[in-house]
Amino acid sequence: MTTYPFDPTPEAQIASRINAARKKMAAQHINALFLTHKPDIFYFSGTAQDCYLYIQQDQEPILFVKRYLPRVLQETSLIQIEPIESIKNIPQLIELKFNRLPKSCGLAFDVVPVRDFNFYKKLFKSSNWVDCSPIIDSCRQIKSPWEISQMEKAARVSRQTYAWMQKNIKPGISEMEFCGMFEAFSRTLGHSGKLLTRHYRLEGFPFHLMSGTNGGLPGALDSPVCGTGTSNAYPYGAGPKLLKENEPILIDFGTVLNGYHMDESRMFVMGKMDQKALDASNASIEILHRTMEKMVPGIPFSEIFNTAVASSKTLHLEEQFLGLPDLKSKFIGHGIGLELVEAPIIAKERKTCLEPGMVFAVEPKFIFKDQFAAGIESVIYITEQNSRFLSLTENKIFFC
Repeated sequence: MTTYPFDPTPEAQIASRINAARKKMAAQHINALFLTHKPDIFYFSGTAQDCYLYIQQDQEPILFVKRYLPRVLQETSLIQIEPIESIKNIPQLIELKFNRLPKSCGLAFDVVPVRDFNFYKKLFKSSNWVDCSPIIDSCRQIKSPWEISQMEKAARVSRQTYAWMQKNIKPGISEMEFCGMFEAFSRTLGHSGKLLTRHYRLEGFPFHLMSGTNGGLPGALDSPVCGTGTSNAYPYGAGPKLLKENEPILIDFGTVLNGYHMDESRMFVMGKMDQKALDASNASIEILHRTMEKMVPGIPFSEIFNTAVASSKTLHLEEQFLGLPDLKSKFIGHGIGLELVEAPIIAKERKTCLEPGMVFAVEPKFIFKDQFAAGIESVIYITEQNSRFLSLTENKIFFC
């Protein structure tokens, strides 16, 4: 076969992840997991081919491969690999291997459609299905040093792309056109293009640009800022408006490399930014740093959120912080890794505490209705003692 161009996920990574899942399964008395969601399968096996992954507490996991077996064999370190013509073959193969179907079997209820769930119930007639989403989330939200190294590679692509934006942004280009230009450049660096999100109502897109008054337009996006979008059918992100000199421009750029995401926002201006927008842009940077200082292991998410809000009050910008008064976001940051937005979420009411290995995109942003948006977003890694930026793009305003 042709020499494979990609490095596999290290065997030790896969083994460690499966062992972590098994411990959590044992604690919850779940006999097996049946994974159907591509990012979850990739996380625990190293391949995103057309497969299903079965993890049992006391046996080697089985990767059921529909297509394409030769690539799976190069990509995964798992030992038990079973080619199948149909998913209907899986229960019979499990019974042949282990003499039984699992009494309780975990399925990711947060991503499996109802129709598929009903189909799986008919296939595994003697199994009791339970939600294993919390197990998957708790495994995936703690990043290993190897995963951090993958995210740092994505951070380098993002930094290079922002540098390209600063050199190439020009008045008279539409928001949509400029997004296409910098996305095309980023693709030359390995950007995969497609951003993954876990919730079926949430779309990931790399071209989130809001210039001037478009930044002051609220909308459907669960974010402090929205933009016009390309049409009524796609009402968020960049639109047809032309970029102008001396207006504040917020560019939120999502990067994915080797499956791992970065999510960053920076303010741009071609010429001189007016004082109100300049003050808000600098305030967002200050809030980002104040928030990161609070982000140490053991601190509840709610305290981090409250720190950001309190900082906006001291800067006299609470009214515009995190959205309009009746549309304020209830989170200041979200987990990020194999999906652009994943667990956990740093939200207003969450008492969960930070743990070493967690990674968050933290996004203090302001909206001034019908005027402009201002903000910043950087990725922060929780270490054993404190936290540090994974983002390599400088936390600054880009003057062009």
